[in-house]
Amino acid sequence: MLQQTRAQTVIPYYERFLARFPNARALAEAPEADVLACWSGLGYYSRARNLQRAARQIVAAGSFPADYDGIRTLPGVGPYTAAAVASIAFDIPRAVVDGNVMRVIARLKGDGADIGSTKTRARFQQIAGELLDRRHAGRFNQAVMELGATLCLPRAPRCTECPVAGFCEAGKTGRQNELPVKRARPAARHISVRVALAEKRGAMLMRERRPEESLMPGFWEFPAPEDLAGWEEAELLGSFRHTITHHHYTVTVLHGKISHAPAGFEWRRKDVLETIPLTTISKKALRLFASRARKSNRMAETA
Repeated sequence: MLQQTRAQTVIPYYERFLARFPNARALAEAPEADVLACWSGLGYYSRARNLQRAARQIVAAGSFPADYDGIRTLPGVGPYTAAAVASIAFDIPRAVVDGNVMRVIARLKGDGADIGSTKTRARFQQIAGELLDRRHAGRFNQAVMELGATLCLPRAPRCTECPVAGFCEAGKTGRQNELPVKRARPAARHISVRVALAEKRGAMLMRERRPEESLMPGFWEFPAPEDLAGWEEAELLGSFRHTITHHHYTVTVLHGKISHAPAGFEWRRKDVLETIPLTTISKKALRLFASRARKSNRMAETA
C-alpha cells in the first residue's frame, strides 16, 4: 500500500484491509470484487490484484518464502520490496534502495547523476550493498531509510543533526540542496470530462470496465453523457478536480434521466454502490450527488 502512496493516506486503508482480510488464506479466498472495493480510493489497483495473487501462492506453498529469491517470486514484489522483507523479517543481507536511500547515497557520494536513470539506480544499488552492515541488515536498512525520511530531506536537509555528516561529500562542498539530480517530470495535461448520473427506481446507470481497457478492469463507473443515446439532462450538480500522475482532470457532474440502459450498461441499486469497486472519479461524483440530495432534503424540511 505504501508504494506511490503517503503513509498518512495508507493507515486507515491498511487497518480496514487487515480487519477484512486478517491472513493470507482470507485474502486468497475472497472474491476479487471485495478486495478491489476494500482497496478503492488508493489507486494503482494492480497492487491489490497482485497482493491477492501472492496470497494464493503463499497458501498453495503452505508458508511465506523465507529467502530473497523466494520472496521475489511473489506477484508484484520487486527488488526493493523483496530486499526490505528479506532483511527486516529474516535479517538476510540485502540492501534496500528506495527514494530516501537514493537521496542519502547521492549526497554522501556527491553524485550528480540522474537518479531517474536505470543505470544510476543499478550503480546506487551496488553502493548500498557495499555500505550495508551485513550483520544487522534489517536494522541498517531501516536506519538509512529513516535518515532520508527525517534528516536528509529533499528540501532544507537538517545537516547539523546528521550522524553521518562527517562522511557527506555534498555537505562538505555545500551541494546538499543541489542533490540528488532528477530528470524533469512530464508536462501536466489538463483534461475536462463529464459524468452522467441517471436514476431509475432506486438504481443508477453504470458500466463495468473490461480487461481490454487495461486501466482498472473490474471497476464500475458512471457513463459520460455522450455514451448515452436519449440522455436528458436535468441539472448540473457541480464539478471537482482529480489528479492521476501528471493528468489533471476537471470533472463536471450532471444529473438526468434515460429511458433504457444502452448495451454494456446496467442499473445498479444505490444501496450496493458502497460494496462494489468504484473508480475514484465515480466515488467523488457519488459523494457530490449525495451531498446535493441531503441539501435538497434539508431545504424541503424547512420550507
